[in-house]
Amino acid sequence: MSSHIALVIEDDTDEAILFAKAVEIAGFESEIIRDGDTALARLDVLVPDLVVLDLHLPHTTGVEILRHIRADARLAETRVIVVTGDPLAAEDIRNQVDLVLIKPISLDQLHDLAARLVSVAPPDE
Repeated sequence: MSSHIALVIEDDTDEAILFAKAVEIAGFESEIIRDGDTALARLDVLVPDLVVLDLHLPHTTGVEILRHIRADARLAETRVIVVTGDPLAAEDIRNQVDLVLIKPISLDQLHDLAARLVSVAPPDE
């Protein structure tokens, strides 16, 4: 089987790199996407195991991307970690995601949580 794939959908370059590194350490291949429109297009052709999703993105919001993920049967098994600096917005979607993390988030924190998520997925072998 192929390795686990994570999309990091985050418009802040430094945070996107940090989050990508964290999920890579946890055993995922990562792909960084910096705007909502590109994320939606990518989700139409890729079924990631994990999405690390910021809520405030250019063009299309993270909430709209989350709705798209939850409405697409192909993405039913995709786990979503929301990372945001907006605790009120996070509270509104908490029951639709696997985890909510409030920024700032450390490399270790995201790595540990992503590793827990991948550990419940079927093995690659």
